[in-house]
Amino acid sequence: MHTVLPVVFAICAAFSNAVATVLQRKAALTVPASQGLRAGLIVDLLRRPVWLAGILAVIGAAVCQALALATGPLTIVQPLFVLELPLTLIVASLLMHRHLPGMGWLAVTVVVAGLAIALAAAAPAGNRTHVALDRWIPALAVCAGAVVVLALAALRRPEGRARAACLGAATAISYAVTAALMKAATHILDDQGLVGFLTAWQTYAFAATGVCALFLLENAMQAGPLVASQPALTLGDALVSLALGIILYEETIRSGWWLLPQLFGVALIAAGVLALARIPFTQSLVAPDEERETAAAP
Repeated sequence: MHTVLPVVFAICAAFSNAVATVLQRKAALTVPASQGLRAGLIVDLLRRPVWLAGILAVIGAAVCQALALATGPLTIVQPLFVLELPLTLIVASLLMHRHLPGMGWLAVTVVVAGLAIALAAAAPAGNRTHVALDRWIPALAVCAGAVVVLALAALRRPEGRARAACLGAATAISYAVTAALMKAATHILDDQGLVGFLTAWQTYAFAATGVCALFLLENAMQAGPLVASQPALTLGDALVSLALGIILYEETIRSGWWLLPQLFGVALIAAGVLALARIPFTQSLVAPDEERETAAAP
């Protein structure tokens, strides 16, 4: 039961995020594109009911994620968000009334199998509830620096796959940091109650990084195709979260010969993600400029 609860909550969160991604992608394509990181983008999107529905799904995902992090290790919960990519394509196929081709279902199966193998072999353990400030400072500094570098690299590239991938990776780091801080805040809520939660710096830090992640995500979805930003987002989130779980929360994974099936699982995940990114169906997730301009017209 100790493992089942965080797994169930994490899968629910991944599904809610997948729904949110598709709805927000549809909304992002109805507003004018921009060459920079446009703060007014959020204001434009607030007028779109589809985007607001996506935000409700984001809130549902956040609640499920908080419950998962409160009941299980970061190294179990966050890697399960790799499922967000195949779930996103499945949800997109349903909303667009299209059928995911056989190759797509095979790729989904490969991703799920790879994730199961990797987690079973890694057997993440540990559920530390307190992280000292001297551990947080260098971790947050490195992550913030990486986000800034990726955002600047994105601004130097034209709209397209490279720009979307850079912003997707920056979003992934922001989401991983948000999860690590959220885990700390949920344990503070459990141990010290509402007053302790509202006075803890981790509470406001995870709220701030969450807003940053949302801002980067919206710009990533406008910067290029979903298949460029989403793999960087889901895989990056899992890997950075794994590192933060080990470094901050002293969680452990099995080593020795167990590394072989872990690497095999990761290879399957990577192969499945690349296959999903290449199937023809994914092209329907990208609206041409003419369609975007038409949709944005009053």
